[in-house]
Amino acid sequence: MKKYAFGADIGGTTIKLGLFETLGNLIEVWEIPTRIEENGKYILIDIAESIEEKLEEKKISKLDVEGIGIGVPGPVGRDGNVLKCVNLGWGVFNVEREMTTLTGFKAKAGNDANVAALGEMWQGGGKGYSDIVMVTLGTGVGGGVIIGGKILTGINGAAGEIGHIPMKDDEEFACGCGNKGCLEQYASANGIVTTTKRYLDAHPEAETTLRDMEKITSKEIFDEAKKGDKVSILMVNEVGRMLGKALAAVACVINPEAFVIGGGMSKAGDILIDAIKKYYTKYAFHASRETVFKMAELSNSAGIYGAVRLVLGE
Repeated sequence: MKKYAFGADIGGTTIKLGLFETLGNLIEVWEIPTRIEENGKYILIDIAESIEEKLEEKKISKLDVEGIGIGVPGPVGRDGNVLKCVNLGWGVFNVEREMTTLTGFKAKAGNDANVAALGEMWQGGGKGYSDIVMVTLGTGVGGGVIIGGKILTGINGAAGEIGHIPMKDDEEFACGCGNKGCLEQYASANGIVTTTKRYLDAHPEAETTLRDMEKITSKEIFDEAKKGDKVSILMVNEVGRMLGKALAAVACVINPEAFVIGGGMSKAGDILIDAIKKYYTKYAFHASRETVFKMAELSNSAGIYGAVRLVLGE
């Protein structure tokens, strides 16, 4: 194993890059803009050029670099083929082969949520476990599945799409994926706000401090719940019910050692985890009932950690 490796986490506006020692130590992290013009043709070129500049700056020989791992915001097959990445403008092509051509390094790519899960298993909240499911609660609900220390991708990279588990048959509005009644329509940061607004409209008699707010956000709902606001507590409970039930279903298939909860909404802390665990315990198959719940620890750096782990060999 060579001494250094690079990790890249491609986002819609910025690309996070990390220089690591292959033992797992992060040496430096930096960002470059994501240039999506001309169908994203400059994205990998910019990554390659930035890495070249970092090698020169640090006076590191290319011979000492194990390779580069890449997290991509879209499905990535087992062979390194990106199967369309709409927000980057990418069609179908082999991102690993292209990156190796540009840099001369071994390259490995994976879906960004899966790669983040791998990072949390390696050096974060899932450290010490080899079978985990990571749940990312932010604008949407993302997921990543690690089995035996390896990413479970599925046949076309869509494994771990926890946010699109169908939860309600009577949903009027469509999810971003086109279906109706997906988990992320209720259990994401946007979802809890939408559910709360619907509740307030349907129950004008309900007294709550949320009515006094100019703009309701998920953070304010959790904050008010912690202060004892009854409507806010009800909404947090509903998020816990949705997530607890969905993860109980996931556990019936995966039977993980741990669920690792991350994303911006996870900052709510114990009030959220306790609500999830309450309903998870209620719905889970008896053999999976004791699954551990852990908080993610790597924050926005999980992707670059996982990308490096990917290139080192899962």
